[in-house]
Amino acid sequence: MRNTLLLSFLFFTSIVFSQIVSERDRAAIKDELLEDRFQNLLPQLMDDAKIDMWLIISREYNEDPVMKTMLPANWLNARRRTMMVFYRDQKNDTIERLAVARYDIGKSIKSAWQKEKQPNQWKALVDIISERNPKKIGINYSTHFPLADGLVKTDYEELKQNLPDSLESRLVSAEKLSIGWIETRTEKEMKLFKKLVKITHDIIDEAFSSKVIVPGKTTTDDVVWWMRQKVTDLGLETWFHPTIDVQRTKEELKSHIYSFTKREKEKIIQKGDLLHCDFGITYIGLNTDCQQHAYVLHDNEKEVPEYLKKAFKKGNRLQDIMTTNMKKGKTGNEILLSSLSQAKKEGLKPAIYSHPLGKYGHSAGTTIGMWDSQGGVPVRGDYPLHKNTVYAIELNVTVNIPEWQKNIRIMLEEAGFFGDNYFEYVNERQTAIKPIKTN
Repeated sequence: MRNTLLLSFLFFTSIVFSQIVSERDRAAIKDELLEDRFQNLLPQLMDDAKIDMWLIISREYNEDPVMKTMLPANWLNARRRTMMVFYRDQKNDTIERLAVARYDIGKSIKSAWQKEKQPNQWKALVDIISERNPKKIGINYSTHFPLADGLVKTDYEELKQNLPDSLESRLVSAEKLSIGWIETRTEKEMKLFKKLVKITHDIIDEAFSSKVIVPGKTTTDDVVWWMRQKVTDLGLETWFHPTIDVQRTKEELKSHIYSFTKREKEKIIQKGDLLHCDFGITYIGLNTDCQQHAYVLHDNEKEVPEYLKKAFKKGNRLQDIMTTNMKKGKTGNEILLSSLSQAKKEGLKPAIYSHPLGKYGHSAGTTIGMWDSQGGVPVRGDYPLHKNTVYAIELNVTVNIPEWQKNIRIMLEEAGFFGDNYFEYVNERQTAIKPIKTN
């Protein structure tokens, strides 16, 4: 029996490993995806934002969030002060990608500064700008979108000091361009994203199994740290610390405020527990975010109780309502309010708090509710839905369980892709609670 379990474990692990490539291959994939984005995505984004020059300036270890997504695989950080200049000539359908730096930035951005001829880096930048005479110079500042607010005060002040008045007057916020760059997924990226979500699901499947969980012995923290170790062993990273929590009979359902602000104390997992995880990983510049449920079977149970199956279906129904309401151009607040209204008319007790997902876990783009802002989210919730974007479809539904004489909360989160006015899950979704048989 022990040998059978070992072979089963090795086979399962090999499935996960087959999706993950070496560091060298990851670097090649990352640079290929980046070059594709520069060639085929950036020109359109600059045209849409009506910005013909984009400046991104950062110093080492204090990188603009946008710059971090533009660095090649062998650049783990900016070097010294790194200046990127993107110039879009729409008339001639060309785009220049220049670095006012001592080095080329990988193969995609060429150095345009010879320090021996012009020792002052800022003056070299001004010369490049003046030669191209752009109408609008986009820089990364934003009041409401942190990922679009990467130009630090020192660099902003020095830029203004060095620009002549005629060019300084052309400075504009590149907020729309920054968000577009971060939120938009390419066709090549989506092929990778599907594999990444599959790896995420595979790790959760193993965590929620008898290979990891022994009722009466294994704690919720044991499972959390097993997941962290598994991710490390696979050569991946987590972008947040996972959580495992328990719902069971004779324990009152906690409020949203408690659930989202207080970390649940470590519990020993028992038979009859409804388990829930929140887990996400990072791989080749993309991030996942996933919440799923499992149930630890009693000795006399062969499957998840029917009342929990029915409760889970209500969570799936809320997902369907929300994703059906996702239409191009609708704001996050419009999607939120119409979805909540429809769900309540159907007798559900919903909460929706979905967010953009991709280059960052909590990424830039359309915010569709927050757990403590169910009436709408100012500004970020007013941002419209764009095509070729990915979201963590994150929500919950409260369901009364007479058999437990209490309410439970079905909490779900899955990566979903919004295309040209259609929605699909990046790699399926959970449609049934996972049974954990331990005897």
